[in-house]
Amino acid sequence: MKSVLAAIFIFSLSLVWSQSGKEVVMEIDGEKVSKSEFLQIYLKNNPSPKYDKASLDEYMELFRKFKLKVAEAEALGYDSIPRLRRELEGYRKSLSMPYMVDGEKNDELVKEAYERMKIEINASHILIKVAENASSADTLKAYNRILALKKRIEKGESFENVASGPGGSEDPSVRQNKGNLGYFTAFQMVYPFEEAAYNTPVGQISNPVRTRFGYHILKVHSHRPARGTITVGHIMIAKSKDDTEADRQAAKKKAQEIYEKLKGGASFDEMAKLYSDDYNTNTKGGVLPPFGTGTSTRMLPEFEEAAFALKEDNDISKPIETEYGIHIIKRTKWKGLASFESMERELKNKVKRDIRSKRTQDIFVGKLKKEYGYKDLSAKRLKKIYPKVDSTYFEGAELDESLRTNKVMFVLDGKKFPQKKFISYLQANHKGLPVSDIKDVVNMHYKNWVKQCVLDYEDGQLEDKYPEFKALMKEYHDGILLYEVMTDKVWEKANKDTSGLKSFHTLNASKYTWKDRVEGTIYECKNQFVAMKVQELLKEKKDPVEIMSEVNAQSELNLRMKNGRFEIEETPALKGQKLKLGVNGPYMTDDKHYVVVVDELIPLEMKTFEEAKGAITSDYQEALEKEWLDELEKKHTVVINKDVLYSIGR
Repeated sequence: MKSVLAAIFIFSLSLVWSQSGKEVVMEIDGEKVSKSEFLQIYLKNNPSPKYDKASLDEYMELFRKFKLKVAEAEALGYDSIPRLRRELEGYRKSLSMPYMVDGEKNDELVKEAYERMKIEINASHILIKVAENASSADTLKAYNRILALKKRIEKGESFENVASGPGGSEDPSVRQNKGNLGYFTAFQMVYPFEEAAYNTPVGQISNPVRTRFGYHILKVHSHRPARGTITVGHIMIAKSKDDTEADRQAAKKKAQEIYEKLKGGASFDEMAKLYSDDYNTNTKGGVLPPFGTGTSTRMLPEFEEAAFALKEDNDISKPIETEYGIHIIKRTKWKGLASFESMERELKNKVKRDIRSKRTQDIFVGKLKKEYGYKDLSAKRLKKIYPKVDSTYFEGAELDESLRTNKVMFVLDGKKFPQKKFISYLQANHKGLPVSDIKDVVNMHYKNWVKQCVLDYEDGQLEDKYPEFKALMKEYHDGILLYEVMTDKVWEKANKDTSGLKSFHTLNASKYTWKDRVEGTIYECKNQFVAMKVQELLKEKKDPVEIMSEVNAQSELNLRMKNGRFEIEETPALKGQKLKLGVNGPYMTDDKHYVVVVDELIPLEMKTFEEAKGAITSDYQEALEKEWLDELEKKHTVVINKDVLYSIGR
């Protein structure tokens, strides 16, 4: 629900800001809502917008109710709840990223990423875990461990043995892959790891590289041209860890029978629909999301290899086995790496969201310093700080209190940044540093503090400098409040109000009924001959397990069975049939053959509270929302400027 609500309030940053930003389309409790705000949300939720009076009125009514709920949330103080403020700040941090980098340098990273996507790298790694904020002692310990492992390999031990042996890699997957990560390309690994992979020659071992996971060393095995992106369908016969040997053999037999039928011309889509155990895809021809170069989707290596081994669209693989089951794969579409021009926009967005964009921040900070008239006054201050920081600093010892003064370290846009703020920063960042020269450590922290202060200052100016960012933050703010107030006043209120739900059910019981149902067993048969065989076995009083065993003795595809209670009109196998107690059929519907055993005919009846609870809850929520909105109408004042509203689209 939350992700849906968030999506409602995201809009394109490319919209042109014009005079409409000053025109007021609505006032709620005296707070003005601009025409541009209404228009942006209207366009976002109407890909093919209409500007006639009826369409604008219809959407304004939805918008008015939305604004009423947000106004109530603000009146109740929801925007001051610490949890919600933190959530909004998290959104803000993410949304501000595109505004906090150097565009020109980012373009270079975009081109670099595209060039890397032309090549896929096969590499192994060894990981020694260390937290990002680990102490200097733990950081140094991890660094020395990874160096020791590297030396063992350089002295002749195999990378695989060192990775998987005692004291080796701490990547949990090493037990299965001995450190080998298979092939990957740009954006599929964290950026520092990607950098090391693309800058290490084939056959060589990299120097230790630090990521958020810890220290790694890599061995690059090979390069190959990008294989492109492939879309496939699959038919899966699932397996379970509890399967017996007989189960495994039956699954293999079933997969082979399906494969033989496909070779004989059977429809892949139809066979997927009938026999695939992947219920997310079996009604869609078994089609999976595209995977391959540059996609975020990764398949199991054996699945990928079988898929890319198919040379032509519509080629079908032999059954292959993975940890999830047995698969038959059909290639539906393959395409090579797209042109840079067609991928440029997507790559820019990826780079902006990726840690690699931080490489350009030093250049960006330099530009901001010029823009805001940065003046550094730190030279004398730092000289007095150095002697008062010793090795105990790395252990978290408190720094000399006399250092916490108001003496100015630098000036930015006329604002003074005092020494005491730097000392607090220095104190808070004592972890994760190898013990080294104190002066170098202080200088490094000062440089990072200045950078952070400049970026924080710029971050605080975004709403004033970029109207579209201000509007975007407003919409996220409103979306978060809307979700929270709706949860409290409608959704959770309905879920928790058991007595209210039961009373609502009593008053509206006639709405919640079962249509005519049957209780029994549905046998779905491969053909008429199988259906007649099932009918014959039923006459012999065979039970369902015996029937399945006998009919499927020669082929696992002959018969499928399900039993339980079924609404007749909602069950394709039963809809339109004149059913009676006992055996019905054989009959054919939707090109399928059925025999149905009816144990009980159940006429239309009221659903119990428990049976109807989901529908009751939904309807009760709707009733609560209407009642609540009626209260808000009386509590808040809304004025709509129809002239401004109807000017949209002119």
